[in-house]
Amino acid sequence: LSQILDEQLSSSNTSSSTSTVELASKESKHDRRSHIPDKPNYSLNLWSIMKNCIGKELSKIPMPVNFNEPLSMLQRLTEDLEYHELLDRASKCENALEQLCYVAAFTVSSYSTTIFRTGKPFNPLLGETFELDRMEDEGFRSICEQVSHHPPAAAHHAESKYGWILRQEIAIASKFRGKYLSIMPLGTIHCTFLQSGNHYMWKKVTTTVHNIIVGKLWIDQSGEIDIVNRKTGDKCHLKFAPYSYFSRDVARKVTGVVTDNTGKAHFILSGTWDEKMDYSRVLHSSKGENSAEGRQKTVYETLRGKELWKRHKSPDRADTMYYFSELALTLNELEEGVAPTDSRLRPDQRMMENGRWDEANMEKQRLEEKQRTVRRKRESDISKISEGTTLMELSYRPLWFEKREDPYTKEMVHLYKGGYWEAKEKQDWGLCPDIF
Repeated sequence: LSQILDEQLSSSNTSSSTSTVELASKESKHDRRSHIPDKPNYSLNLWSIMKNCIGKELSKIPMPVNFNEPLSMLQRLTEDLEYHELLDRASKCENALEQLCYVAAFTVSSYSTTIFRTGKPFNPLLGETFELDRMEDEGFRSICEQVSHHPPAAAHHAESKYGWILRQEIAIASKFRGKYLSIMPLGTIHCTFLQSGNHYMWKKVTTTVHNIIVGKLWIDQSGEIDIVNRKTGDKCHLKFAPYSYFSRDVARKVTGVVTDNTGKAHFILSGTWDEKMDYSRVLHSSKGENSAEGRQKTVYETLRGKELWKRHKSPDRADTMYYFSELALTLNELEEGVAPTDSRLRPDQRMMENGRWDEANMEKQRLEEKQRTVRRKRESDISKISEGTTLMELSYRPLWFEKREDPYTKEMVHLYKGGYWEAKEKQDWGLCPDIF
């Protein structure tokens, strides 16, 4: 059945594709698709568009879908949860320092799907949402909402029956530097374990897309992450080494040290962000020779390493399906009962997935113009504020998240205010805006 559905899905008729996928969702909830239509072989000169973007913020420049992959940024953000079982395992740890090792592995695992993913996700429309409800089979559910358009920002809230909550608000800053493109995610990620009260915070590293002008595109992750347990003061310092042609080190290397609140090292982490991470318990540490930069190295004596995380095998023919992981292949599959603002219902993205890129580009322009019209009306209403009407009443407010001061960072962030899953249960979507 799934093979027949996949073949029908790749046909050029939208209505039959849609009804086919809806039919699939009525089958077993666990019987999810494992294929999407092959990526068409469209040729487009990346440089012809990018040469006008040097030094600019790319989120403000309209791009054809030819550079995209058929997922939204909200779906890409949800992909952070692909290895959610690491948090499930962390929730069972009685030792907070060992728990921190699993949280660190989870942090690294979120980059593993990016190695060949050179297509950019669709910029979500303001008010667009994406839910992933895997509570029944995998024990977690997640909701994302695009809460700001300029600068583009998405709020994300996930909860698990295993006693963890993950939340983040991520804004993407991107700059084209000529030969390469830098993507800087801004915002703090929080993970709380309800039983212990351990609360971990960290930020993301910079992603770099190389060979924009000539050659094959390739992606690197580089920078440092400090994961801090707010309750205990424990910390994990992770270092993502930038790729160097001249280095004898393994490519995409990640190293880490887990320390307690006194600075004493308890675990060493090592591995790569695209394959696996191991951890080793520290028996003894001592000062070694000075490094090339003049800093004194610390030498750790450890027990034999144990595997923390290993990347799942890529699906067959992943190269013809945008190099999507097994999870990514399921994210844009239509499901009944989701909000009318869900990314899966976005028509330009659906047309692109079905290989109809010319129509997708026209549809993308229509949706963006519709969004601009709504924004102009809102700005016009604000300029005509009547007596007794406050600016707050007219300015844009997200539906499922509200802007409040983060109790930990003291920044103003969008926190989940509840109500989404209750609205889904009742199928009461009356408050949802018409964005598609």
